[in-house]
Amino acid sequence: MAVREQPGSEHAGLATRYLETQLAGDLRGALRLLDEALARGASITDLQCHVIQAAQREVGALWWSNQIGVAREHQASAISQVALAHLFSQAQPEPSRGISVALACVEGELHELPARLVCDFLELAGFTVSYFGGNLPTDSLLSLLEQERPDVVALSVTMTFNLPALRRTLEGIRKRLGEHQPILVGGPALVDAPGLLTELKVSTAGQTPAELVAGVLDALRERRH
Repeated sequence: MAVREQPGSEHAGLATRYLETQLAGDLRGALRLLDEALARGASITDLQCHVIQAAQREVGALWWSNQIGVAREHQASAISQVALAHLFSQAQPEPSRGISVALACVEGELHELPARLVCDFLELAGFTVSYFGGNLPTDSLLSLLEQERPDVVALSVTMTFNLPALRRTLEGIRKRLGEHQPILVGGPALVDAPGLLTELKVSTAGQTPAELVAGVLDALRERRH
């Protein structure tokens, strides 16, 4: 069982070994692999993107094709949650940009690992991120946003059946924070709904750290113009 990475990726073998430790339920083994890679000179970002994120995509594919059950998928994802926190604790963030981002999964969305990755990417890039996790009730999110007034709001949606919740959340944000509030939306559900971003008048920032940073900055520039 191997992780499908880009051809020639130097991290494909490590990602496959990490996946194997996940599926074996070996948390300490997973952390040991990451620590050994750090000692060899791998960067935090590379391990986040090309090992943990890549392995998680494979976990999702294995679950989707019924090669693993829900319990194994949950166990593997829980290991990656700890692994991300482990890496984050060792990372040195860039200087503060003075830009705040509020990030949450829409109501009903239980898949929070993609949003957790985005949060880590942005925090390490110097943004101040308020992360509210998965399945946050819309009214609670809107109340928090009114209190915090972030520069940018980012929403994550993985399952297509949560797209109605995304619509409700966007309507609420624009009603309470104004039509010009910068909003970014991301998640696999958008892949299955071409044209939705245009219809909802929101943008997406992409998946890599560089794309996410550029997306947040672009959203702010659009508001100012």
